[in-house]
Amino acid sequence: MSSITESIDVDVDVRTAYNQWTQFEMFPAFMEGVEYVRQIDDSHNHWKVDIGGVEREFKTVITEQEPDMRIAWTTTEGPAHEGVVTVHRLEDDKCRVTLQMDYDPQGFVEVIGDAFGIVESRVRGDLERFKKFIEDLDHETGGWRGTIQQTATN
Repeated sequence: MSSITESIDVDVDVRTAYNQWTQFEMFPAFMEGVEYVRQIDDSHNHWKVDIGGVEREFKTVITEQEPDMRIAWTTTEGPAHEGVVTVHRLEDDKCRVTLQMDYDPQGFVEVIGDAFGIVESRVRGDLERFKKFIEDLDHETGGWRGTIQQTATN
């Protein structure tokens, strides 16, 4: 398992950044290689990604979601990974978005990409594109304010 932790300071308030991060189907607008995310229900998503010419599909479950603070997930089908995005207030209109992710590279291309820091670079780029996306909009495209706590039935 490999781990990544990246942060970026964003010039919007915590609520705006958090709300935008709950709009999973908008991820292709700022995440390189994400072809689509389909939200199945409040806690389940189906992803299709293309990384380095390798297409992968996987399903995730949101294991924890606390408005204006954190969203955690894990895969239920497909390549194993899990992570958490946290949002921290720095000022009234400035916050820090931190993404922590553990993943298991699959196949030669992904193992080599991981060894050369390509995955970390991609995540850093995704956060930079998120910053530009949300700051240029200056408002979220939607938001889900529900709370999710992991249970045996998730």
